[in-house]
Amino acid sequence: MGQLKKILVAPLGWGLGHATRCIPIIKELQQQGAEVLLASEGRALILLRQEFPELTCIELPSYDVKYASRSMVWGIASQLPKILRAIWQEHWLLRKMVEQHGIGAVISDNRYGFFSSKTRSVFITHQLHIPVPKGLKRLINFFNHLIVNYFDECWVPDLASEPNLSGSLSHPIPHLLRNKVRYLGALSRMQPPSSIPPIRYDAIAVLSGPEPQRTELENLIVEQASLLPFKLLLVQGKPEQEAVNTNIYPENLHVVPSMTAEALNRAILESEVFIGRSGYSTVMDLARLGKPALLIPTPGQTEQAYLARKLAAQNAFVAQQQYELDLATGIAEAKKRNALNDIFFDELAVKKAISDLLDSAFQ
Repeated sequence: MGQLKKILVAPLGWGLGHATRCIPIIKELQQQGAEVLLASEGRALILLRQEFPELTCIELPSYDVKYASRSMVWGIASQLPKILRAIWQEHWLLRKMVEQHGIGAVISDNRYGFFSSKTRSVFITHQLHIPVPKGLKRLINFFNHLIVNYFDECWVPDLASEPNLSGSLSHPIPHLLRNKVRYLGALSRMQPPSSIPPIRYDAIAVLSGPEPQRTELENLIVEQASLLPFKLLLVQGKPEQEAVNTNIYPENLHVVPSMTAEALNRAILESEVFIGRSGYSTVMDLARLGKPALLIPTPGQTEQAYLARKLAAQNAFVAQQQYELDLATGIAEAKKRNALNDIFFDELAVKKAISDLLDSAFQ
């Protein structure tokens, strides 16, 4: 039989994007015969449990970051002590988990404390270069590279050369990480259709990300949708919730707490336009499905603002600031844009990276 290949996959729980982009990684690990354990917190962990009910799931301490500030940089800086405490706590927790479960390799999606000298450790990120104000850029990115360097490998869900999705977020490779970075191509749980389904909705709005911004965007969408002659589907991004009180929403707006990957895949294909955050995982999903979109970056999140500007300038999507949201104009303009396509994916690179990890971790 050989040695049982136990792999721990641990995405960060800030929103759902880190968890969703780990889904194809988890499936490929299973395909190659690994036993996968999952670790996260909050809504991300709930989503993973729903997608993989047969797998062992471990709840981790939350970073408990709040985005009440208009500035992500200063908002996170003010909460740095509790973030560092959570990173330290999860690092020591991992040591116990490795011994308790016999884990041979760890794949961490942006969980900075999830590396171990006793296992092969992989860090997944699309931000080799974190976009922050110039005065902080060198310092923040120095520490970013320094911590990532504790991992054996750094996997970037993008292509190494042009055209690519992440732009300056992941290019070029930092000098300190020059021997550790591996580009996998884009990662998405979505699948393109074998045939084009009929359109059921004028638009689908998929919410995600940290509170209170998720709720603020939902309120704006509900308010404006009630005045539009459109049929809209709203996915709240709340996998912990089982049902919705439909009486409080306008008749033209169908609201669901969350959807499985398969159901969401179908719903996006059945909608003319996608509405949501400009998070990197969302961008990868849209590239996979080739859907036009209205993107609304989370206020204060600099990487989302960068991606929205970049993709709008390329005529791929429409971008609007949350405080300037205009659904009617955004949906109409999005239909005129080019959208993205699936040229950014490289399934062979994903298979090879996982095969190499299993070989190196279980020699």
